[in-house]
Amino acid sequence: MKRGGSLWSSFVLELFGHRLFLGGDSGYGDHFKAIGKKFGPFELALLECGQYNTMWPLIHMMPEEAVQASIDLEAAVFMPVHWGKFALANHVWDEPVKRASKSAMDKGVSITTPMIGEQVVIGSHYPNKRWWERG
Repeated sequence: MKRGGSLWSSFVLELFGHRLFLGGDSGYGDHFKAIGKKFGPFELALLECGQYNTMWPLIHMMPEEAVQASIDLEAAVFMPVHWGKFALANHVWDEPVKRASKSAMDKGVSITTPMIGEQVVIGSHYPNKRWWERG
């Protein structure tokens, strides 16, 4: 099996005067600052924050690293994604969003956490209820 022949990908979406960063699986690194400098600022950055493990630093970010990546990208709002879907790592399903939310609050980062199917309206409506705590 050949390894290292391709890289993970992400996308800059510019549409109707809005700029969004759509991240894929990624480890944290200087590439976020480079992207922010070249293509930012962004109104919204969707970044993976789940299914992490210290043994996978090049594949998945820790929740706190995702928050830092949103800062590096110069994103106005951070949306944690790729959590609570399936079990790949050994953390409970809501740990990623809890850690990301705490880190965002500690660092003064605006965060949106919509429920599945809930609308996010760029520049207008960024849901941030802690719906995962309902029980």
